[in-house]
Parts: sequence; structure tokens; C-alpha cells
Amino acid sequence: MLTTGDDKLGAVLPRGAWTTWRRPFRLLRHRRFLRGVQIAQFILLMGGLIWLVDRGTEQMGYNWQWYRVPPYLFEMQDGRIAWGTLGLGLFKTLEISVYGLLLATIVGLCIALLRLSKSILGAYFARGYLELIRNTPLLVQVYVFYFIVAPVYDIDRFWAGVICLALFEGAYASEIFRSGILAVDHGQWDASHSLGLPRYYAYRLVILPQAVRAMLPPLTSVAVSLVKDSAILSVIAISELTSAARDVISDTFMSFEIWFTAAALYLALTMTLSLVATYLERRMRFHQ
Repeated sequence: MLTTGDDKLGAVLPRGAWTTWRRPFRLLRHRRFLRGVQIAQFILLMGGLIWLVDRGTEQMGYNWQWYRVPPYLFEMQDGRIAWGTLGLGLFKTLEISVYGLLLATIVGLCIALLRLSKSILGAYFARGYLELIRNTPLLVQVYVFYFIVAPVYDIDRFWAGVICLALFEGAYASEIFRSGILAVDHGQWDASHSLGLPRYYAYRLVILPQAVRAMLPPLTSVAVSLVKDSAILSVIAISELTSAARDVISDTFMSFEIWFTAAALYLALTMTLSLVATYLERRMRFHQ
């Protein structure tokens, strides 16, 4: 009678240990199976959408012209990359997103600290700011800030758009900061006070590093929303990706190709943000 390696191992291990030893491998196979099912579902969904779009455009008699799209992204000229209209719009969107995210983080943290402070005036100011920003449309805020506030302080359209986006997203980020700070156990405050740490150093060295773990996933959503909301700035003639796409369409009449390309570029930006956030979250969980 032949005896396999698994049989020998089962004979050596105590009763019940064989099942316990095999459980992680079963879980791993189950996770791989679920991941494969999710990938298959995504492929089927994308295939169905592509088929629907293709059938719809075929019935409309639309003539696809994808070969004309790459020069509007970039092309090689004399061994150098010459960025097209869509490529330049993508870089402008990146610039708006980076500056807007930095300012939104600062605004959100300041408003959260004001709401948590013992200052009655600061708490009321923060509450009024939140109610004003969250209960009015972003488009209206952009118009008011650009046509009324920006001329008074001589702010150009780029920074007017960035500041408006930062104020809008900062309102949502402030609630994330506040909830993350409140999620830290109160014993950490007691330990900070027992060490004689001032409130500033308690926040910087004890509270915020622990709160970041809880705040990172929702802050990623704020960053993704900021990237997508930057498209609204096209209404004040900032040449970001959406505005660039409109310019190309007005010249070429390639509506489907250009809008699909713009959507793919936005998707690439937001998925990159999500992957970076996931990586940081795993590192924090590993070092916890």
C-alpha cells in the first residue's frame, strides 16, 4: 500500500491538527476563486457595455476614427514628445488636483480642530462654514468665487478654481478628520497629559498618527471626488481635461472617441489614487 506525504503528515499530527493545518490553504483557494469570479464578471460587464455602444453607434451610422485620437494625446517630433491638447489638459487636471488636495487637507484639518476646540466662536464659525459649503452646489460656488470674490483680491482663474475646489472638498475632509480624531481612545489623551505634552504635540505625536489609519479610506474618496470635480472648472475657461476634450470635439466632431478617451484618463487617475491608498493602508496595518 502506497503512503503519500500527506498521509505521513496526518499520522504524525495530533487529531484535529490536520484540518487546522489545511484551513489557511483552503481560504487561500477560496479567495483566489472569488477573485477570479470578480474578474470574469468585470470582463463580461465591460464586454456587454462595449457591445451595446458598438450596436448603438452602428445603428446611428457612426464612423469610428480612433486612429485620429493619439496625436491629441502626444506624438513624437524630432525625437521629442510633443503633448497634444488632451495631454496638456491631463497635466492641468493633475496640477489642479495636487494643489487642491493639499489645500483641502489643510482646510479640513483646521476646520476639524476648530470644531473640537473649546472656543465657542471657532466652533460656530466651523459649523457655519460646513453648512454653507455642503448645502450649496459646487457650480454655484465656482461662479460666486470667480465672478465676485476673485476680482476683489485679484486672484487669477487657475487659483480661483483651485481654492474653490479646496474649500468644497475641505468641508467633507473636515468631518473625516474630526471622526478620525474622536475614534482614538481617550486614554491616549490621558497618557499625553500625564507625559506633560502640550495640546499641539499631543495631536502631532500621539493622536493624528493613530487617527490616520481610520481616516485614510474616506480621505481617498475625497481625493477621487476632487479629481472628478475638477471637470466643473471648465465653466470658467480653465484648460483642464474636460475643457480640452470639448475643444477637440469642436474641431474634429469625434464625440464618442474623445469622451471615451477622457473618461479612460480620469479612470486611470482615480484608480492610481485608490491603489496608492490601498498600499499605504496595508503598510500601516503591517506596522501596527
